Amino acid sequence: MLPLVLAPWVLACSNATPGEEQPDTMVDLPTVRSGPEIQANELNGAIARQPRNPVLYARRADFRVKDGQLDAALRDINQAIELDDDAPGEFFLTKARVLRAQGQLQAAIDATAQAQQRGYNPPELHLLLGETNLAARRYTTALDYLDRVLREDADNAAALFYKGLVYSALRDTVQALDYLRASAARAPRLPEVLHQTAYLLNANRQPLAAAPYIESGLRADRSYAALWYDRGRVFDFAGQPDSAARQYARATRLDTTLYRADYRLGLYHYKGKRYAQAIRPLSRARRRSQYLPDVGLMLAESYEWVGQTQAAWIAYRALVKQFPGNRHYTYKVWKVGQRLPGRQLDSLKLVYGAPPLPQPRRVPTTVPTTIEPLEVKPPTLITPTN
Repeated sequence: MLPLVLAPWVLACSNATPGEEQPDTMVDLPTVRSGPEIQANELNGAIARQPRNPVLYARRADFRVKDGQLDAALRDINQAIELDDDAPGEFFLTKARVLRAQGQLQAAIDATAQAQQRGYNPPELHLLLGETNLAARRYTTALDYLDRVLREDADNAAALFYKGLVYSALRDTVQALDYLRASAARAPRLPEVLHQTAYLLNANRQPLAAAPYIESGLRADRSYAALWYDRGRVFDFAGQPDSAARQYARATRLDTTLYRADYRLGLYHYKGKRYAQAIRPLSRARRRSQYLPDVGLMLAESYEWVGQTQAAWIAYRALVKQFPGNRHYTYKVWKVGQRLPGRQLDSLKLVYGAPPLPQPRRVPTTVPTTIEPLEVKPPTLITPTN
């Protein structure tokens, strides 16, 4: 069984076509949230009766981290460590899990070191170190810890999964797919594993190979938004943009942070000249990543087409800041600004800064060349000789 927290963090891989930026995120695997919450609450009474029992705090911290109550979990595990002068390594592993879930990578690694100093060195600790070093982009170190796990258990689905992500980040697609497929074979109902496998296949233009993983994942969990995005990519590759757009729309309804689905949906509407419908998904996508291909330009032009002149000016102004020296964007800020009342334009310039004026295109100056006059000689008569 995979651990509660997976870090689906791949090259632009995680989700984009090769060359797009990489997200660095953590994904909770499906759990019944009420379970850990109820168990943590049941410990409240026991802690009230034994307020100096460190084991109770440690157990409640473990339940709370599974329920996503990270700040409360950290308080509990710190209290457990403070109450126990000889705190066991298990306490520090729990602390490391909490810190990793909070994104405090180095602090999590330091906590695992404290666990090891107490002689506690189980495979779960190596797995956590492997995943945390992966998130920190220390790929060689991550592989070392993951290999330790796999030497003890060659079928560990989580270690195979993370190792696939390491090779994906290293752009070794062949090995990445080998390990991701091996993980999916051992954890066939975990949507994140299936999503990452399908995503990488799509990113390498193998949609037919990706499709079975997507459908398996959706059978396991139809609310897993990333799989709907993957499904949309398959339809895109098949030349069915309308069907693809429906998948992207569903993905964005399920997860408003899935900015690549917003981008694809906005691109679909923009290409279809439905500019009013393109604005919302494109603006959400741009807030998450301003380096998606032409996302800022499409958003600015959509505002312009629907007559939202002020919003168009602001969008073009942002493009000038992002791409200083771009003549087209500089011109568009000036051109759109001409349609705004002077007072309104002055207010915008105070907030966003006065843009540079478009420069006239320089005509190359030619340096006159001086031509040396030909030497004038009197004609010579050539007379035949007898």
